[in-house]
Amino acid sequence: MKQLFLLMNITPSAVIPLYITITFIAVVITTFGFLFYAIKVASPHKKDFTPTVVSTFIMVVLFVTAVLSFTGFLSVYDAAIPRLPVILFFEIGIIISLFIFKKSKEFIQKMPISTLTYIHIVRVPVELVLWWLYKANIIDPILTFEGNNFDIIAGISAPFAAIFLIGLRSKSIISAIIWNILSLGLLINIVYHAISCTPYPIQTICFDLPNTIIFSFPFIWLPTFVVPVVLFCHLASIYKLSIMQDNGYK
Repeated sequence: MKQLFLLMNITPSAVIPLYITITFIAVVITTFGFLFYAIKVASPHKKDFTPTVVSTFIMVVLFVTAVLSFTGFLSVYDAAIPRLPVILFFEIGIIISLFIFKKSKEFIQKMPISTLTYIHIVRVPVELVLWWLYKANIIDPILTFEGNNFDIIAGISAPFAAIFLIGLRSKSIISAIIWNILSLGLLINIVYHAISCTPYPIQTICFDLPNTIIFSFPFIWLPTFVVPVVLFCHLASIYKLSIMQDNGYK
């Protein structure tokens, strides 16, 4: 079987090669694996149920968003309150709250900074998936590295940042912070363009090929899981690195 028809949001004639779907699902699994490992390292005690709680929450989010995608609930673009953004604001709210409460901040400090950096490698296959979707005439090229999406730079440079800015004995904290800020900027850039291409009333570009793929399974997990995790890892890294800088590391 070489091709897999999308279940919704794509015209009947449009098909997605199976390798694109498989690659993206592998990205989701890998992202979850990195995050779970970081959480597990931060909670080494057997009586600490944080990894179980977080994993269960993520599984619920993945399941619920998948169901909402299958049913077409999120594809009502002219709803009084856009439905997908509600989910995204909820997730962003949770991420922000983690940097407010004392216990969650202490937990973030225990997460390995190297893992929080290596996880950005997943942005390379994500960009390949977007490029393949463009080649299949499903998304506008503006959402790929042939257009205004330069997020692949963050993915390619992630292992170098993890090794040379964080992993070596002579850490370069300021450089690592700058790398995270710049990479966060790349993430914000593609998110802005993705929103601008989405067929909501605020759409300003991509009218010929609106960004509807993100409402389809399994690509719904890009805005509802992969992007929030990448955002959290940047914020957590900047937070940890700032504390390290204040403590006198160079």
